[in-house]
Order: sequence, then C-alpha cells, then structure tokens
Amino acid sequence: MNRHKWFTSGITLLIAVMILAGCGAPSTGGSKDTATSTSTGSKVLTIANATDIESFDPHNNNNTASEAVLVNVFDYLLKNDSQQKKVPGLATSWEKVNDTTWRFHLREGVTFHNGDPFTAEDVKYTIERVAKDNTLKQNSYFKNIKEVKVVDEHTADIITDGPDPLLLNRLSKMGAGILPSKYIEKNGIEAFLKNPIGTGPYKFSQWIKDDRVVLVKNDKYYEGQPKWDQVVFRSIPEASTRVSELLAGSIDIASGIPSTDIERIQGEDGKKIVKAPIQRVLQLILRQSQGSVTADSKVREAIDLAIDKKGIVDSIAGGAGIVTRTSVTPGNFGADPSLYEKTLYDPTKAKELLKQAGYTGEGPALTLSVSSIYKEYAEVVAAMLNKEGFKIKLDVLEPSAFSERYSSKSFKEMFMIGIGNSLFDASNNYNRYLLEEAKGETDYNNPKVEKLLQHALTNLDTASREKEYQQVQQILAEDRPAVYLFQMEGIYGTGNGVNFQPRSDEMFYAEDITPAK
Repeated sequence: MNRHKWFTSGITLLIAVMILAGCGAPSTGGSKDTATSTSTGSKVLTIANATDIESFDPHNNNNTASEAVLVNVFDYLLKNDSQQKKVPGLATSWEKVNDTTWRFHLREGVTFHNGDPFTAEDVKYTIERVAKDNTLKQNSYFKNIKEVKVVDEHTADIITDGPDPLLLNRLSKMGAGILPSKYIEKNGIEAFLKNPIGTGPYKFSQWIKDDRVVLVKNDKYYEGQPKWDQVVFRSIPEASTRVSELLAGSIDIASGIPSTDIERIQGEDGKKIVKAPIQRVLQLILRQSQGSVTADSKVREAIDLAIDKKGIVDSIAGGAGIVTRTSVTPGNFGADPSLYEKTLYDPTKAKELLKQAGYTGEGPALTLSVSSIYKEYAEVVAAMLNKEGFKIKLDVLEPSAFSERYSSKSFKEMFMIGIGNSLFDASNNYNRYLLEEAKGETDYNNPKVEKLLQHALTNLDTASREKEYQQVQQILAEDRPAVYLFQMEGIYGTGNGVNFQPRSDEMFYAEDITPAK
C-alpha cells in the first residue's frame, strides 16, 4: 500500500478532471464529409490522430504519425505484414549477391498516380536521394548505401558501403517510399510536395495543415480496386475532442484513447475499444552536456528512482502498459529480457542521491518539455519529482512545435517522448547514442558503447550482434541517458462501420481496414 499511497489523492483528482474534460468536450462537427458512407454511396474512411504529418516527403519525416498516413500513398520495395514478416511490395523478389550487394526484381506493369511507369530508374533516384542528402530526416537510416545500379528496366542492385545486416529492414520503412523520378526531375521537388505522386492504393487530394489529409482511391492500383473511395486523416490533438467526434459518428477510428474514456465508449451502441501492444516506449531523454544539471549521474539516477512507473501504468494508463528498463521490447532484435518488466522505485534513495550530488537545501531546477499528447503523464512525473526535492518547470508544446524542437535538438535538460521502433531492431533505439548522433541532443559519450554500436552496424553474425546490443542495454541502464517509463499499448475507439485490427507498428493501411457488412 505504501508504494502507491501518493496516488490516492493527487492521481484520483487528476483522473476526475480528465473524465470531466472528456464528457464536456464539444463536437466539432464535420459529419457531412467524414462519415463512413455518404448520401452519394461513396465509401469514406475517417481516422483521427493526435498529430498531423510533417510533410508529403517520405524522406523528410521523422514520426510514426506521418508514416501511418504516407504508407497509403507511397509503396516500398518490400513491406512488413501484420506479423512483421517481409513480403513483396514493388519488388517481387530479392536475393543477396554478396556481403555488400542485394538484387531486387521489380514488379512490372506498375504506374505512378500520374501515369508514369515505375522502373529501376525510380528506385535509383529514390534510394540515392535519401542516402546522399544529409539534410533529409531519414538520411541517417540510409547513408550507408553507396550506390544503386540499374541492371535493367525491372532489376536494381543496391550496394552498401560495407556489410549491412539491416538493409531489408530499412527498405520496408519510412524513407524508402518510392518517388517518381521523371516527374520530379521535370517539375522540381517543390511542385512534387504540392502535388505528391506515388504508386500506392490512394492518391493525394488535399492537405489542410493541422486539420486533415484527404486521399482518394487509385483506380489503377496494381493489386486491384481499393476498398475505400476516400480516406481522411484528421489531426485532432485533444483526446477529449477525438472521443466526442467518435461518439458523434463523425470519425470511424480514433487513436490514443485515454483510459478514462474506455468505459464511456464501450457503453455506446455501435462503438467499441480495440487494443494492441505497440513498439512505443514512453521515456525521458536526459541531456548530459557539460554544465547541465543532468550531466551528474547521481541526478539522473535520482530522477529514475523518484518515479513510480508501475503507479503511472496502473493509474493514468489504466493498466495499458508494461514497465521496462529498456526500450528494446520483445519482438525486436537484440531485446534483453532481463531488463523487461522491471522497474526501480526508491524515493528515499532518490533524496539521498540528491544530497550526495550537493543539493542539501533547494533541489535541482529542471525543465521537462513534452508534447501535449503526453501532458497528463508529464504532469504526474513532474509532481513525483517535485515531491522528492526537484523543482520541475513543465514545458507543454503543441505537437508541431514539439516536433520542430525535437528536430533542432533544442530541448533543455529533459524531454518526454514515446519512441517506437520502425526497424524492429535495437539499432533503431540506440544509434541515437552514437557520438555523432547524440551531439546536441544528449551529448552522451561512452567509448565502450560507441565501439559496440559501431561494430553492430556491420556485424552479419546474428548471435554476436544480439549480444552486443544486450551489452549496450545493460550499460545504458546504468548510464541513464534515458529513463524508460513503460511500453505503451495502443488504444483505439472505432465505430460499427469498420473492421479494424491495430498493428504493433501503428500503421494505418487503409486496405487492411474493411467496411463492416
């Protein structure tokens, strides 16, 4: 009982406020153009997310919310099925030629949305663009690609600068969306961004920033007629508003449902809740730059020990989460089970660590930045830290502002973020702690970790590579460049007009969402 005593007052009050907020939020309407079916008989799928896409450039986005939309417009050479197994996309087959070369046999008869044929030249243009332009947000995932050779119109070789154990993983994630080379070379990239063209089942129709993306079906899609006439992705940052829109019938699927609204949605006729574990781990990223308060390892450890992660899961998350001391969860290559479903909570020791760090009177002052979508979690974390002697300034940002701050690496001592794993590999989570990648964000610098991570980048021996990442996780658990809170669970509300099964990668493949009969 002592473990969660703190929650009996503060958290209960916060949950009550959240419930009232959910009940009182007004509907913004829009049912006329966002219902599952309209008076004209068109099939319209409407999905509400907390954040908007960053852009229609699949090479210059860096969040899951963007990829979840763009996968409907841009195809990859290969893709992940719902079980994360590699299946054909624009490539029908592939084989390893040698340690640095993979050959891809391309699908014939595919056209872009403007009618241009898809060929190996488009693969060359696309992959070399993201690999060579270091201003693109996806460049770090592809910069080890040396060259794409066109073997013939429907065959391409991708050559890497040294062995790459993750090439197939890279080619099935955002950053590998195939672009129309002829169209862009003729009209320029700016024209393309205003009128994006892919080979996917849905074509661009409209983007009203911070409001909605509208897609229409591609009648000439190579896998046949798409299921929906129109797919609308609405950006609704406030969870209470997403819930109200769902209950009003204005949207078909609402993501990020708060635990406090689950019972309310399930009590409505024709509405239901669907859940699935996702790759996302909610965490605090801590700056270790010289002169930062969090450069002191004792302060970082005190932050870790002062937060009751299990209490947060049980209360704010409604049990929809699993505590962890690693961000590489089961199902990802390199996971360390010894750190999963484990948590540390010792507020007494946290206070003692602050004393050892020299804070005998007033505790350290820290800024905690967070996107508004995680505001409730940040408020509870801040309250816990304040209770143990910290002085936390909470900096809540709108999702777009948070994304800009994240890209510019301009947070102060600490920021909260939910990080997924589009590669399903430990490298996706831990390459941010390579010396060059960490520069300006955490400024983390551990030579042993650097050596292990650098070697794992080209290690084709699966067994030893896995051990390298497990060793890295054990070191990071002590160094704490991040404090991991819990693995999240995706909670979605749906209407009775759709059949929807959430994916662990959080993608919204409209073709996998079917109209209810």
